[in-house]
Amino acid sequence: MTPEDRIKDMGLVLPPPAAAVANYVPWAVTGNLVMTSGNLPWRDGKLAYVGKIGKDLTGEDGYLSCQLSCLNAIAQLRDALGSLTKVKRIIRLEGTMGVDESFKDHPKCLNGASDLINTVFGERGRHTRMIYTNPVMPLDCTSLVVLYAEAET
Repeated sequence: MTPEDRIKDMGLVLPPPAAAVANYVPWAVTGNLVMTSGNLPWRDGKLAYVGKIGKDLTGEDGYLSCQLSCLNAIAQLRDALGSLTKVKRIIRLEGTMGVDESFKDHPKCLNGASDLINTVFGERGRHTRMIYTNPVMPLDCTSLVVLYAEAET
């Protein structure tokens, strides 16, 4: 099965790659490394999740928000490479979340992105990751995901 097939099997649809919202490019390739810019939880051109996790949204909403942000990041990888079969390995996932100061389940929320990557790419999806929080998120979104991937040359 291809990564695209696995996404369909999960009942998800890989969206078209989102355009940049400011003065940057959505992805860059150097050598065999592909890096995405931060990807928000876009669905049909609108943010699907806004507000603070643990205040306005539940931890489950945070999981789904991170999953959707990651799905948008995967769409950027496909745009950069033409096909997800060219992803040799996901090296790093970085997730930034807008959370209430009392919320402590950041790792469970970012598992929404990690679980998606591991399902879509299998062993090639095993990655390192970093979690950040930001007191004010861009466009009041709940999550932002960045991916670093090694590509076939």
